[in-house]
Amino acid sequence: MDRADTSSRERELYRVTLIGSVVNVLLTIGKFAAGIWGHSAAMVADAVHSLSDLVTDVIVIVFVRLSGKPEDKSHDYGHGKYETFATLLIGLALLGVAVGICWDGLSKIIAFFHGEALDSPGWVALVAAVISVVSKEILYRYTCVVGKKQNSPAVIANAWHHRSDAFSSVGTAVGIGGAILLGENWRVLDPLAAVIVSFFIVRVSVQQLNTCIGELMERSLPDAVEQEIISIVSSVEGVSQLHHLRTRRIGNRYAIDMHVRMDGNMSLRQAHDKATLIEKKLKETYGAGTFIGIHVEPEK
Repeated sequence: MDRADTSSRERELYRVTLIGSVVNVLLTIGKFAAGIWGHSAAMVADAVHSLSDLVTDVIVIVFVRLSGKPEDKSHDYGHGKYETFATLLIGLALLGVAVGICWDGLSKIIAFFHGEALDSPGWVALVAAVISVVSKEILYRYTCVVGKKQNSPAVIANAWHHRSDAFSSVGTAVGIGGAILLGENWRVLDPLAAVIVSFFIVRVSVQQLNTCIGELMERSLPDAVEQEIISIVSSVEGVSQLHHLRTRRIGNRYAIDMHVRMDGNMSLRQAHDKATLIEKKLKETYGAGTFIGIHVEPEK
């Protein structure tokens, strides 16, 4: 990946993240106002969730800039792990938010069954919840498309944070709507829905954490990708065997290292040309920024 491509990628990732930040600022202010005005503790909690999205937006902006830096003397494989680290922080933030929502919901459910009356929310809180669901789902879809297009785990993780906020608002809307329309005996729907939603958020956060921890621990690329690599290398005429294949992911790039056996009577120039062809084919498949190490050996 050349510098022009990197700059273009950074600009697109910044754009989608900044748009998300603006939406999150507006939603956070609106939710806090609606929660206070509408006497809805659930909406105030939802506002806190939107505030956590702002934090992750800042994380993405900072770490995408760092991960886009080219290789230097101290970082032969670039700075892609910064993006992986950002994904880890976002996953932890998601998990923390989910635990907080679950704890708050369970506390209210227990209090309700001990005879404590829950506050009746106002219509303004319900309207705010519906607006939040629609806007965050649109933001999720837009962010996810950009994240997948630019192969950015951090931005994809941030997209799921947007959707987790939408899920949270769905629970809030159901609870507030139930409390308004069904009466005092059904106000427990608010915290109950929040608890259910929290489990969905936990599931997403665990998936994100599993992915980035695997990258930080140098997990190999999926078997399907390694088999494709073997097929590409084996298709080059003169290659008799590929062994000691080692792969890993570094941010949005792949690192591929291998030993390739060729005819021992082949000239050094011919062997070099074959290795260059292998590198070209792999970069055409996995991107110009792919790190490739080829060790040529005479066949036995």
